[in-house]
Amino acid sequence: MNCDNKICGCIGEILNKILLLQKNNSYDDCFVGCDKPFLGPSPSVLTYNTRPITLFNRYTGEPWSFSYTSGETTANSTVLRVECLDDCCCTCRILGAGEAEGTYTNTSEFVTIDLNSVGCIRCFADTFVDGIA
Repeated sequence: MNCDNKICGCIGEILNKILLLQKNNSYDDCFVGCDKPFLGPSPSVLTYNTRPITLFNRYTGEPWSFSYTSGETTANSTVLRVECLDDCCCTCRILGAGEAEGTYTNTSEFVTIDLNSVGCIRCFADTFVDGIA
């Protein structure tokens, strides 16, 4: 995906930081939570490739939920992985529920969300998702 990494407000800034981290680019600011400048519990741990997020609709307050199909199973998920930022549009991979709580499966399904429609972001613990480069 070819992305400009333009930023659209505070949520866009956070998503851009997450995208840079997932691409193994360094980010020098000291933040915690969604803004933490490294994936995983410490900067020396290199086994994480994803900071899962949920985005909330600014008008309803509800989390965005998307349908996906994995094998013969169709389900809904509110958990996403940032893949691309282009102006005020964020393209995310839908992450499926893993077998253990707090784990996720890679899907080949994506959504593009207008960040002007997002009112809140929730970040989950950094993790490793199989099949993501």
